[in-house]
Amino acid sequence: MPKGRLKLFFDGGCRPNPGTMELAVVARGVVYHQPDMGHGTNNDAEWLALIHALEIAHSLGATEIELVGDSALVVNQAAGLWKCRGADLREHHDTFTSLADRFSRIRIRHVKRSQNLAGIALSKRRDGL
Repeated sequence: MPKGRLKLFFDGGCRPNPGTMELAVVARGVVYHQPDMGHGTNNDAEWLALIHALEIAHSLGATEIELVGDSALVVNQAAGLWKCRGADLREHHDTFTSLADRFSRIRIRHVKRSQNLAGIALSKRRDGL
């Protein structure tokens, strides 16, 4: 991708659900892993991963970003296609919207879990690989 453009993969999860959350973001082949993000649900963890992806993109100087995740709920809510039901999801969405203003262009898309580099990284960490 040209300078200023960045593709980021994001994924979050918890075990059990609800439980201790973890997340991963992959950008430029580097895995950014946060193993303990407190207690919450899988949806909370996915949102936190997306928000963390924005923070990483900003720190790397990106101006145009592509965000890739496997949570249909989070991708569609962030894209404004689905409503955020519940105060916790609206709060995550508000944080995302605020941070998104830093970028000239954001594209967000859904992929299968098997295509999500961040999801693959989380699975390997859980399995101790």
